[in-house]
Amino acid sequence: MKLRTHHQGDNEEIKRLFTRTFSDSEGPSEGLLIGNLACDLLTITDPQDYYCFVATENEQIAGSIIFSRLTFESDVNAFLLAPVAVHTSYQGKGTGQKLINFGLNNLKERGVELVFTYGDPKFYAKVGFRPISEEIVKAPFVLTHPEGWLAQSLVSAEIDPIPGNSNCVEAFNKPEYW
Repeated sequence: MKLRTHHQGDNEEIKRLFTRTFSDSEGPSEGLLIGNLACDLLTITDPQDYYCFVATENEQIAGSIIFSRLTFESDVNAFLLAPVAVHTSYQGKGTGQKLINFGLNNLKERGVELVFTYGDPKFYAKVGFRPISEEIVKAPFVLTHPEGWLAQSLVSAEIDPIPGNSNCVEAFNKPEYW
């Protein structure tokens, strides 16, 4: 398994991966929704505002993660980790964890301070995320599952409160993702 930054030529394969993976686990409509989100993140988001990493096996993309910028009223260098997809045949083998750790290390080297995600607390705890209340850091939208709002500091042990609202990139700027 090789881990690397994505290339523009990977975009269609990444979209298919997200669509197929989420269709398999959540149904076709969710697959289409998340496949289109991944495509939008990679095509309409300013390249300074996202990072995408892939895991490949035999030149095929087996997993992908996307980090997109979160902005605050204060000057905080933060990103949102979402979505994450690992091809069904590679799930349960640590591929997702390796890919996430690779991405987090890459972001840390680039001076990113905080990374947030919105997902399964049990899974993301394996890679250092922990629940965070909206009293500490407000999510961009009302959360359907507030227990899934998670964060990790790449620079310290604690996460200090961030006053005010947070804003996501345009591709994520839809309540159905939250």
